[in-house]
Amino acid sequence: MGFIISLLTSLIGILVYLNTGRISGEKSRLAIRTITILISSIAILNSISRLVVIVPPGNIGVVNLFGEVSESTLNPGVHLLNPFNKVLNFSTRIKDLKENIDVTTQEGLSLNLDVSLQYKLDPQKAATVYKTIGTDETQLVISRFRSTVRAITSNYPASAIYSTKRQEIAQKIDQQLTQEIPTLGFIVEEALLRNVKMPDILQVAIQNKLKTEQENQQMKFVLEKERQEAERKRIEAQGIADYQKIISVGLTNQVLQLRAIEATEKLAQSNNSKIVIIGSEKGGAPILIQPETGTSKP
Repeated sequence: MGFIISLLTSLIGILVYLNTGRISGEKSRLAIRTITILISSIAILNSISRLVVIVPPGNIGVVNLFGEVSESTLNPGVHLLNPFNKVLNFSTRIKDLKENIDVTTQEGLSLNLDVSLQYKLDPQKAATVYKTIGTDETQLVISRFRSTVRAITSNYPASAIYSTKRQEIAQKIDQQLTQEIPTLGFIVEEALLRNVKMPDILQVAIQNKLKTEQENQQMKFVLEKERQEAERKRIEAQGIADYQKIISVGLTNQVLQLRAIEATEKLAQSNNSKIVIIGSEKGGAPILIQPETGTSKP
């Protein structure tokens, strides 16, 4: 409509300019020509601008011609189009949706979660989003987001949501939304579980429970260490007993007598003064007497 008005204005201006020759008076004719040239120039420029469409960075253009939406979208940049086309720009930048959601745990307890959903428009589905959702998808995405968070957290106890399973819950929310949101025409970047709020009494109870579990784990570790040490000592004692048993079996009277003879021979061959008395008892070991050395009396 604007293009038609601009075009008509420029045509009227041209016609007026061409007919200014009939006006008497040089000053009046010059003034009217100046005004018509100015108006016609503005109208012509406006008409030309309707042919040129600029899609800014971080956006995608959707073309609408008299209610019919084209499946072809416009990338960022300058485009020449039918002046009767209407172009709507949709942002393809990442949006950070922050929500504060009341949820129910596996035990039926009420918690409050601070969660975030980072998502963006799928450029290939911009025309579909415009036709099915419109220009504002926020409420629809929020509804899906809230429903998914509540459904997943209902499968976990409060202690797990508060402490050990937070990362796992965030991953499941992300996976579920990654399956659902693309059907609407959007891409999920990441789902984040930022904070868990609960009544102070419940929070203290969970912290005490976690402390008790940690102490139990520590006690199990100590007991296991003591058991291993006891097992080590038992094996060591068994080894010593086995060694003594082997030695006692090998030390017969003949072996002991042979060892005694060998020791006597070595002592007898030494340069030290000694007296060797051979035991009279059968198998008796020799007795070695080392006389004291000293200065002889005159």
